[in-house]
Amino acid sequence: MFTIAVTGATGAQGGATARALLAAGHRVRALTRHPDSPAADALRAFGADIHRADFDDRASLDAALTGADALFAVTTPFGTDTDVETRQGHALVDAAVSARLGHVVLTSAAHADRGTGIPHYESKYLVERYLRASGVPWTVIAPAAFMDNYASGWTLEGMRTGTFAWPMPADRPLTLIPATDIGEFAALALQSREDFAGQRIDIASDERTPAEMAEILTTAIGDPIAHQEVPLSYVRTHSEDLAAMFEYFTTTGLDVDVRGLRRDHPEIGWHTFSAWAAAQDWPALLSAPQVEHARS
Repeated sequence: MFTIAVTGATGAQGGATARALLAAGHRVRALTRHPDSPAADALRAFGADIHRADFDDRASLDAALTGADALFAVTTPFGTDTDVETRQGHALVDAAVSARLGHVVLTSAAHADRGTGIPHYESKYLVERYLRASGVPWTVIAPAAFMDNYASGWTLEGMRTGTFAWPMPADRPLTLIPATDIGEFAALALQSREDFAGQRIDIASDERTPAEMAEILTTAIGDPIAHQEVPLSYVRTHSEDLAAMFEYFTTTGLDVDVRGLRRDHPEIGWHTFSAWAAAQDWPALLSAPQVEHARS
């Protein structure tokens, strides 16, 4: 049994990782800036030890990591910016070095190491490089596009009127993964450090075109959902970063070896997009107020 610190524990990836580790019998230190939040209370009820930690408060990181065996690390530019993400990622790595952790699993983004030019991919890669040079045993897992984003934000808003609004052509494939599978894979890497140390692994559990996703969502929701390609020029008026990401998805493509992952790691649930969509509570989601995307 390990004692594993989990950053972003009240978010999508960190929360999924914490739950997977707790289910496997490990001690989890759930790090969050908001220890009194409902999400923190839910993890506490599930058995996690909640610790207040802030990437901009080094003392809080040192206190949270002292005595831990390993760390699941997630950083995000959303709500701040890419420079802040890089600075906070470096601070987290420095704290891991000081705590002499036996293993750090960092979640990044698929293709972030390929010079994509996508701002929030580039900032994640800077954190990756800093971790590799730190001397701490490391693993980088790099998820593809989040399935969870289709159940929130402007994508969900469009589906309320029968439109799957997505800034890609109908026939362009995209590799996908839900947060649950990210958490399961992160937990596997943390529990089997000798098998994963020093590796960078792009991960995804399915590959679908927007047209196929619209068909699957139609079945899951029970109402017609039609794909509508959102112009990149429109996305760019809201976010240059996201526009660059969707342009990369459309031109270069986000390829991940889904078949190889399923073959090599059958212990992971590897949800298809159909299975994920069927498991969502669409009536509640479609009637709820708009929420933010899960991407971190």
